[in-house]
Amino acid sequence: MALMKVKFDLKKRVKLAQFVWLMYWFSVMAGVLVFSMGLFFKIELRKRSEMMDNNESHFVPNLLIGVGLLACGINAMGGKICYDSLDPSKFSRWKPMLKPFLVSCVAFNCLLVLTALLCFLMRIPLQFTLAEGLKNALKFYKDTDTPGRCYMKRTLDQMQMEFRCCGNNNFRDWFEIQWVSNRYLDFSAKEVKDRIGSNVDGKYLMDAVPFSCCNPSSPRPCIQYQVTNNTAHYSYDHHTEDLNIWKRGCHDALISYYGGMMNSIGALVLLVTILEVIVMIGLQYVNTSLSNLANPEDPECESEGWILEKTVKETFTDIMDKMKAMSKGNAVDEAGVDNVATGS
Repeated sequence: MALMKVKFDLKKRVKLAQFVWLMYWFSVMAGVLVFSMGLFFKIELRKRSEMMDNNESHFVPNLLIGVGLLACGINAMGGKICYDSLDPSKFSRWKPMLKPFLVSCVAFNCLLVLTALLCFLMRIPLQFTLAEGLKNALKFYKDTDTPGRCYMKRTLDQMQMEFRCCGNNNFRDWFEIQWVSNRYLDFSAKEVKDRIGSNVDGKYLMDAVPFSCCNPSSPRPCIQYQVTNNTAHYSYDHHTEDLNIWKRGCHDALISYYGGMMNSIGALVLLVTILEVIVMIGLQYVNTSLSNLANPEDPECESEGWILEKTVKETFTDIMDKMKAMSKGNAVDEAGVDNVATGS
């Protein structure tokens, strides 16, 4: 027994074809949107690639771009089929291609679900690549004279101001690295000698942060040097008072930004999947209702349309039987080849 059988007359068939045609063009626009989001995400990753580990992957944005382009092509073709279904002479040319096209639509929908799942899961690898990348980026902040790292300071400063963050995990990360270049240190000064001499690695460390960590909304002038020294500033206690530098680490800020973006894109891809399933079902009804006309020469006669010719269970059983038959046929062919080879 057919699954979800519906009776159609000429008026219903025309309305169905027009509705599915319209939905296919909505799907084309959805494909353009997926392509645009994939391109935007790729650009966002490229913009901050210096702060990511060298192993960051662009597989997901590339997949989104590819899926978006594929959606445009498939849906444009589906829209053309629905438009031609209003003319029986034009639709007859599409009949041999409809079954493979519908099978490709099912495969494409599976690809969309996989893409959405990868979007939701991309937060996990991003956490690792950002943790290592930001850690290295902070170390290279001072290397403004080193080829390949000349713009790291500018990139980090812009990021900290844009995302209102400081350091990797928090502002104290700046205390553990030398972020002032030796070029701007007076090695004859006692303070510089004392700081370098007190450090095992001979680095110039201090309890200070770059200017980009400062919160411009704070009414107090920014305290970026001697952050943990209460006596260096009037009416100041770094333990209790709200510091006028950003407390949030840039790792959390970037993960939140990219994670939110990928969740939104994943939700969009799922909505596109639902739309694709709707138009695929609609096209199947158009196909079966036109193929099952009682009198093909009389387009005004009634016909029946369905999603599946049999129930889901029966369809699944038929597919499994065909796969078993194909595997047995391949086994017989291989045995025949072996026998011929042995006999020769």
